[in-house]
Amino acid sequence: MTDTKTAPLRDRPTTRTFATPRSGRYSAWKRQGWVYAALVLAGAGTVLPFVWMLLGSFKTQGELLRRPVTWWPQDPTLDNYVRWFTELHIDLFFMNSLLVAVVTVLGNLLFCSMVGYALAKMDFAGKRVLFLLVMVTLMVPGVVTFVPLFVMVSKLGLVNTYPALILPFLVSPLGVFLMRQFMMGIPDSLIEAARIDGAGELRTFTRIVMPLCGPPLATLGILTFLGSWNNFLWPLVAAQSEEKYTLPVALSLYSTGQNATDYGLLLAGAVLVIAPIVALFIALQRFFIQGVAATGIK
Repeated sequence: MTDTKTAPLRDRPTTRTFATPRSGRYSAWKRQGWVYAALVLAGAGTVLPFVWMLLGSFKTQGELLRRPVTWWPQDPTLDNYVRWFTELHIDLFFMNSLLVAVVTVLGNLLFCSMVGYALAKMDFAGKRVLFLLVMVTLMVPGVVTFVPLFVMVSKLGLVNTYPALILPFLVSPLGVFLMRQFMMGIPDSLIEAARIDGAGELRTFTRIVMPLCGPPLATLGILTFLGSWNNFLWPLVAAQSEEKYTLPVALSLYSTGQNATDYGLLLAGAVLVIAPIVALFIALQRFFIQGVAATGIK
């Protein structure tokens, strides 16, 4: 009979918790406080001009020119807004801007998606060269193509028409790049399965790919609407009559005279111009953030 010796069990290592020193907690709170203070200052600096614009739209011309400057309107008035709706017919300019912006957005959503799908999921000769041309076009300033674009529109006889305001912006390089980057993340097996089942490219594009592109479509829609709604230089040149003026053009021409500027009318018009943009961004904010995160745009 052999003696078996049982080895003594080692004590399990105990986990010791050390209390965080008060100085460490204080320094962490201090750093967070500085971060929050910086964010509050940055937010205030961003919002402050818009608050001034909104309050100034209810002031008279005399109060806006008064020194020292008053923030809150001492004699609030709606005359600036009444003049826009009665004397200057802002409804016409609003409908012009809305028509141009909506058609431009729909064109970009359709054509940029089609080009992005071809560059992401189709194989053809010159695919890389075409994508390189899109990227080069993205880097070209719009001012460089302004004069050739106007000459082209003039030769076609489209000056002072709605097609002149819409056609040059139906496709954007940024939209093509955004849609292509997102569609690159769609699994190729999903596209191949649709093709094996007999679906053509058009059906695969409309029934498989497009339903998955909600976030980038919302992002592209917001960016395109913003650019079209705020576009000033091209409508100023292409639209040569009051019937085709957009809101930014009317805002510049009617609130700024030859010798003086009606600041109250200008601020009220600015409020009316940016209100639809703010409402659109608030409604689609979630999709916009998802689209930016998914496509890697910074």
